Amino acid sequence: MSVETHLDGLARSLAALRTQAPRLTRWGGVLARRLGDGGRLLAAGNGGSAAEAQHLTAELVGRFRDDRRPFSAIALCAETSSVTAIGNDYGYDQVFARQVTAHARPNDVVVLLSTSGRSANLLEAAAAGREAGAHVWAMTGPAPNPLADAVDEVLALPGEPSNVQEAQLVAVHALCAAFEAALPSGLRSAS
Repeated sequence: MSVETHLDGLARSLAALRTQAPRLTRWGGVLARRLGDGGRLLAAGNGGSAAEAQHLTAELVGRFRDDRRPFSAIALCAETSSVTAIGNDYGYDQVFARQVTAHARPNDVVVLLSTSGRSANLLEAAAAGREAGAHVWAMTGPAPNPLADAVDEVLALPGEPSNVQEAQLVAVHALCAAFEAALPSGLRSAS
């Protein structure tokens, strides 16, 4: 594949993402309300999607653009001792679900990232999040896919896995921008 072909594919994925701007704006508002009320965000993914899950939580605990207070966000894939212990004792399909069961509460949001939408451990995490009463979102590649069907809301993008993953990083940043824009002024201070 040539560089031009790769970039053309990314342009198609980003064009589809642009149509999802209202969803990302709404998700940002939901996150601002839920995290502002003391809820937390739990995020997970595999491989490159794990890195994007960590990126999302880092932006919420740290900051995206604005200097503001930190919010509770945990990348379940970064909990290496939990991931390896759960994988050893219960199987890899349970590495995120068991953590979601331990941490998720009804005011929380669970975000699952996948280019395929077929990872068994994310499907199990979605079920655990819904069982806990958390709001479960997914960012996936082309729908239909099992994860899109297992969550409350999905942002599904067309394209090759690498292009979907690149567009998902843009979606993560757009979500963070929408989150910070939706924060009430009292939650925007750094103290």
